[in-house]
Amino acid sequence: MAKHLTDKDIEQIIGILDGWRDKLSWEALCDACSPVTGSKPARQTLIKFNRITSAYSACKKRLKEDVPELRAPPSMRVAIERIARLERENERLKRENTELLQQFVVWQYNAHIRGLSAHELNKALPGIDRGQTEK
Repeated sequence: MAKHLTDKDIEQIIGILDGWRDKLSWEALCDACSPVTGSKPARQTLIKFNRITSAYSACKKRLKEDVPELRAPPSMRVAIERIARLERENERLKRENTELLQQFVVWQYNAHIRGLSAHELNKALPGIDRGQTEK
């Protein structure tokens, strides 16, 4: 049975995509994910997660538009690569934040239509009764 991806695994896979510089394919991404997840995930497993699919699409687009690197001394090259990776991560996080804000607006509208108040929406979750006896 295939291993389920955790939130930490998904974050690490997205981090791999943020730093990706070679030709990108689902197969190559699955191979690159195996050290992170402990086993090689299937393409279908990765596609199930919108964040991974979105990061994959953005990476493909970035690789198509990427301009050749300027020649720089090795000490500067590391800094340039780090800055570029952080800029890509920043763009991805902005995109994810926008998507979450759009989802919130939909939820807000649906709550308003159903007459739910802010007090009802902010009510704490009920406790879980696990059926354990107290000692």
